[in-house]
Formats: sequence, C-alpha cells, structure tokens
Amino acid sequence: MEKLYLYNTLNKRKEEFRPLVDNKVGLYTCGPTVYNYAHIGNLRTYIFEDILKRVLLYNGYKVKHIMNITDVGHLTGDMNMGEDKLELGAKREGKTAWEIAEFYTKAFNEDVSKLNILKPDKQPKATDYIQEQIDLIKKLEKKGYTYKTSDGIYFDTAKFKNYNKLSHLKLDELKEGARVERNLEKKNPTDFALWKFSEPLTPPSLRATSPYKEEDKISRRQMEWESPWGVGFPGWHIECSAMSLKLLGKQLDIHCGGIDHINIHHTNEIAQSEAATGRKFFNYWLHGAFLNIAGGKKMAKSDENFLTLENALVKKGINPLAYRYGALSTHYRKPMEYSEEAIRSAQKGLDKLWKKIMELKEQKAEGKDRKVNAEFKIQFLKVINDDLNTPKALALVQKVLKSDLSPEEKFATVLDFDQVLGLGLDIIKIRVEKSVIFKWDIEGTQPEAARLLKLREKARAEKNWPESDRLREEIEKLGYSVEDTKEGMRIKKI
Repeated sequence: MEKLYLYNTLNKRKEEFRPLVDNKVGLYTCGPTVYNYAHIGNLRTYIFEDILKRVLLYNGYKVKHIMNITDVGHLTGDMNMGEDKLELGAKREGKTAWEIAEFYTKAFNEDVSKLNILKPDKQPKATDYIQEQIDLIKKLEKKGYTYKTSDGIYFDTAKFKNYNKLSHLKLDELKEGARVERNLEKKNPTDFALWKFSEPLTPPSLRATSPYKEEDKISRRQMEWESPWGVGFPGWHIECSAMSLKLLGKQLDIHCGGIDHINIHHTNEIAQSEAATGRKFFNYWLHGAFLNIAGGKKMAKSDENFLTLENALVKKGINPLAYRYGALSTHYRKPMEYSEEAIRSAQKGLDKLWKKIMELKEQKAEGKDRKVNAEFKIQFLKVINDDLNTPKALALVQKVLKSDLSPEEKFATVLDFDQVLGLGLDIIKIRVEKSVIFKWDIEGTQPEAARLLKLREKARAEKNWPESDRLREEIEKLGYSVEDTKEGMRIKKI
C-alpha cells in the first residue's frame, strides 16, 4: 500500500500519516457558525475536508468524523469583543436565535449534499455540550490558567508554553494581531474568553457612569446558561475542544479548517486543551486556502462580498458539482480564484467527463465482469496520497479515458477513482420515464429542466404544439437541447 503523506501545519512539512490506533482515524472538522448561509469560500474548505476523508477511506481506514455546529458563542470579532453572531442574526431576521440556528443548519446541510460531501458520523451542536464546556473550564481554573474580568472568564496565554507553535509567528506578532480587539482588563492581548457573562459586571471605577445598576440588570441575550461564574455563555474556542475531547476520546488524529483558523481559533483550542488535559491535542493539523474574488481578496461575510451556492451557481444553471470539479482542479493549499467564467469553464470540463462516462455506459461497459486497472490504481494512490493532489488525480482520469483499455476497464477504473473525487460518476444514468422521455439524469442538476420536460410531454400527448414549442424554448434557455425521436424526447446538455 502506498504511504499517505499530509502537510501538517503544526510542523510545516509533509509527514507520513500514522494514526494513534491501527486502521482507525479520528477526524474533527470545524463546522459552520449557523447565523447565515455558507458562502462558496466556506464550501471550498468542506470540499477539501471531504477529499481528505475519502482518501482515508480509500486507503482502508475506518474514519470517525465529527463536524460541529457553532450555534452560540462566536462573536463578530472572533475573539472576545462584539455581538454574538447568532443573536445578531436573530435581530436581523426577526426570529429567535434558536430558529436562526435551525434554519441555517438545514441550509448548510442541503448545500453540502448538493456538493456530494459525505455526512459526518456526528454533527454535535455547541448548545448541546454546555456542561462539557463548563467542566473543561473548571479544570483550567483548578490548574491556575484562568482569571476573571468584568465580562467573563479568560485564559491566561502567558502561562502556556509554546502558545505560538501552530501559527509559527513570533509572539509579538500574535499580540499585535490581537490588539485589534482591545480589552483593558486582559492581562495579555492574546488572552481569550472561555466564558462570557450575559451582562458584564461593571468595574467599580466605571459604576458612576454605567447605565446599568447592579440590582436591576436584565439579560440582553436569548442563549444563556447558569455556571459557577455567573449566567452567561461559552466562548467560541472552548466548544471545539470540549466536543472533540468528548466524542473522539483518544482518537485525536486530524483536525481541519480554513487557514483563517490557524492564528486564533486553532491556536487557542490547542492551548486550552493541552493545558486542561496535560497531553497533546491532535497530531495533524490541515488547513485549506482561501477562495479569492477579483483583486485577490478573500470571500467573507463580514465584507458582504460573499456568494452562496444558490446565487452563484444554481440560479445560473450551473451544477454545484461543477464547483466541486473546479475546486479539485486547484490544490487545497493554494488560493483559488473565483470568477463566473472560471466556474462555467469547470462546468464544461465536468460535462465532457460525464459525456465520456455516458458513452462508456452506452457501450455496456458497466457489466458485472468489469475490473479496475491495477497499474492506473497504483498511480492514482500515489498522487492522492501525496497530500491530496487532486489536480494530478483529475489529469490521471483523462489519461485513463484516452488509454487503450477496454471500455469495461476504463469505466471500472474511473468509477473507482470517483470514490475519492466524488463527482457523481456513479449516479449518471439514462433513465426511461413512461417509455417516452429519454434524458440525462444527473442528481442535483436542473430540476427545472426536468419539470419543463414533463410539461412538454403532457403538451405533446394532448397535441398542443404551440405549448410544446414554447416549452422547448424554455428548456433551451436552461442550456439543454431537445430532440424529438420516434421513441420520445432526448435531452442533452448544450
């Protein structure tokens, strides 16, 4: 078996992957903060993590995958300041924070399904693990890593050695970055909140000017819990530590996220987890690069320049799997440039691949006797096990299709590769509906085209030719051609 090598941010190099338990992998991927739709930059990270999981499975590992849902505690400033994003979403939409979390969790899961991303084994919500977070803070308090301010309980980063071991930045650089969120009560700029009070206690020096009186404070939050330190809510960083330690136990193999998590979120996770447990917190840390828009700027909700799967692709007649195809064309550690032209080019590339698979199917290449080509499989393992090199994997697919292999062997080999690529090659099929409609049936593609086809079938059966012609034009506007044959209608992507 080809050895698997992954780029470990912790050590800044590619390393041979060796799990803590033979043939088993504990994988934790930072999930969404469910206060708004995921943008396609976020979704690029989830595609990379899905490829990682598929590569592990392809190599024969049993993967226990945990992806959290952040439904409390993530402040607009990412560290300690600003408003909770869920509470802010509730004000924006006139709903409760709980309703916001439920709605956007559902929307997120629908998006990842359209991208053919495998479901995690568990998708825990931060609000379901409040006690575990409180217990972890208690351990840190007992070991002397915490202190109290007027607005919460903080972790003292000066007491944790090698606080910068993941970021590899000088401590002064981390401190400078942390100063954008000023809190005069913090001992160190990099200190972060473990527990925030619903209503900050007013320091004695400010009580004369504070609009809040100690005796009549009323919480301004929807999400809050009792704790040994007062009514409040957990900080963003503590939730991932609590849930990963609880659900993965001693299988802390791989932790993933976007590169924006390195300097703050993941750095703080490591500090609080290792301080509390006294042991290493995950052996491998993998991070995906940004998706950039025009001018090389990253896509971000805070900049209001983000595009969702719906408005960037679906409404424009672009299959979400075309975005997956485009993402695989760029290595996960390199920035990916977004433009509509690039996405449409990816759609054309995916269409050509699907067409090739359809041609193989029409040659009866999907019989039971098909076999995967051993030589090409070895080459495929070599490229995907070299830090998930998906661009080379896609090139190898084309090499197989252009080879002298039999149709059966080509079909079997490419479908075997698609266990990793996840481009839906196994779900493309020609389907006959009522012995009339012949069409390409690609899951998740143009449900509107399918709807119009059925209406046109009805119009033709009723010999309503003007309506039939009108519907043909509507279908063609979606990027499909319709051919009327003796057997019925055949639809193809233009």
